[in-house]
Amino acid sequence: MNTAGPDKVIASARSWLGTPYHDQASLKGVGCDCLGLARGVWREVVGPEPFPIPPYSRDWGETGPREVLAEGARAMMIEVSPFEAGPGALILFRMMPRAIAKHVGILTGPDSFVHAYDRLGVIEEPLTQAWRRRIAFAFLFPQR
Repeated sequence: MNTAGPDKVIASARSWLGTPYHDQASLKGVGCDCLGLARGVWREVVGPEPFPIPPYSRDWGETGPREVLAEGARAMMIEVSPFEAGPGALILFRMMPRAIAKHVGILTGPDSFVHAYDRLGVIEEPLTQAWRRRIAFAFLFPQR
């Protein structure tokens, strides 16, 4: 499977900057959450979403035996080591120790990423050590 060009992925992600935060939404300029941002970038870079997303919990402390978000990404994207992920990669964060990965961002550079954050909406910010240590999975968008 070929990967989508990182420049195209980054341009798409940045086009969502300023979109307000709205839980479980995915409408550029209107509202989205972190998964909604990734879904919107998918639609712009790859095409129609391959399946509907079921409702999900906002609980970053959720635990369980399955990494549901990672499993879904693995079924449609190309998994890479988080240590090898570069600009344009989708990254999944484990926000609390022993919790499942529940937050999503898109790398825009070696030390920056775009994500949707409660009360802030879609922002681009530095990939600080605090964020970097939470990365659990990384994936590349496939080419159309």
